[in-house]
Amino acid sequence: MKLITAVVKPFKLDDVRTALSEIGVQGMTVTEVKGFGRQKGHTELYRGAEYAVDFLPKLRVEAAIPDNLV
Repeated sequence: MKLITAVVKPFKLDDVRTALSEIGVQGMTVTEVKGFGRQKGHTELYRGAEYAVDFLPKLRVEAAIPDNLV
C-alpha cells in the first residue's frame, strides 16, 4: 500500500472521488486546507478596505492505494 496525497481545487473533488471509485479505491480522507501556487491569489474588499488574499481554499485528499495501482 502507498499513501497518495493530492491537493485539489474544491470543485474537482467529485471528479477525484469518481476516478478513485472506478479503480477500486474504497475510501479516502479529505481535509480543508489553504494554499497558493500558480493562481497567486486575488484582492477583495472588506468594509471598504482592499486587501490581498494570498491563500486560496483547497482540499487535501489522501487515499491508501494498493501497490499494483501505483
